[in-house]
Amino acid sequence: MPINKRTRLTSLAVAALASALLAACGSSPPAQFYTLAAPPAGAGAQAAQGPQTFIEVMPVAVPDRLARPQLVVRSDAARVDVLEQERWSSPFNSELRDALAAGVASRLGAIDISRSGRPADQVSYRIAAELRDLDAVRGGQVQASFGWTVTRSDDRKSAVCRMTVVTPVTGAAVGDVVLAMQKAVADVADAIAANVRALQAGQGAKCAG
Repeated sequence: MPINKRTRLTSLAVAALASALLAACGSSPPAQFYTLAAPPAGAGAQAAQGPQTFIEVMPVAVPDRLARPQLVVRSDAARVDVLEQERWSSPFNSELRDALAAGVASRLGAIDISRSGRPADQVSYRIAAELRDLDAVRGGQVQASFGWTVTRSDDRKSAVCRMTVVTPVTGAAVGDVVLAMQKAVADVADAIAANVRALQAGQGAKCAG
């Protein structure tokens, strides 16, 4: 059966549209993935010799606008940008929990028992943290406000602290923002580790910041 002119033009239009869509997909930049976990600091970060320390880091609460895999940066006083092609290696709240757990464990030479459970007759320190607010500006600064509680498992003594960290962003690239956020998380890990040490020594915790 002969193909009429209208059918031939329709087929050509469909083929052209498909080619355009394929070209658009092929030209999309690949997603970039980032982590909040800073590189290991080496043996110097380990705690002095003594009884093994066990920590349990609970899931970290974050503001709803940050509870997504994409990075969120502030554009101006009224607007934020959700960067579709710039993503965390896991959901942001999980990324933050893991980075804090790794940071505190490294500073104390501790074992994170969050997923395995505490050995019998061993004291552990439960860490419940919350990110209250975070603003990240390319070429500007990262300002993050945290709150947390550290509780001993045996006598239920606890430390309750808040801390606001302001870290300069050295450049306009997204990677520069991530490095500043890593530094902010590292500062909080330092403060939480200090609380654990104070509770281990039977002292009242001092809040930094």
